Amino acid sequence: PVKPSPNLPNMRSIYLYPSLCFFEGTLVSVGRGTDYPFQLYGAPNFELGNIDFTPTSRLGAKYPKFEDTDCRGIGYFEEPPHIFREKKALDLAPLLEAYAYFSDTTFFNKNGFFDLLAGTDQLRKQILSGKDEKTIRKSWSKGLKAYKTMRSKYLIYPDTSKR
Repeated sequence: PVKPSPNLPNMRSIYLYPSLCFFEGTLVSVGRGTDYPFQLYGAPNFELGNIDFTPTSRLGAKYPKFEDTDCRGIGYFEEPPHIFREKKALDLAPLLEAYAYFSDTTFFNKNGFFDLLAGTDQLRKQILSGKDEKTIRKSWSKGLKAYKTMRSKYLIYPDTSKR
């Protein structure tokens, strides 16, 4: 297989990317500048998890977040990739867990990048107001239903998804 990016080196990172990419708009690293980009997350003085890593400058991560700084975090690089593929859903648990750990407004970068990644400011505001994953997912129902209705006329093959 050909890597679509130096930061997506394997199928595990590709399956985890939709869930972990939100960290790019926060004070948390997603492992750019390590051997496991988008397969771990953490920060300096982060007491969750048992993975130690130090981002360094390299191809695809010239100036990684927390460059040359010891970090601690949670890693998924030992999990078989099919585990993440079979979830078939965005996993908000890592994001909500990290926010709860830091629990202040400095968690989100001030440049608005998180909102750009999420598409609107809704997810950030829901996290700031303490909404849980189930409530956040439920808020997507109306938009997802409208999208599925709109896309149905463009499908070439029958929709066999359960979502």
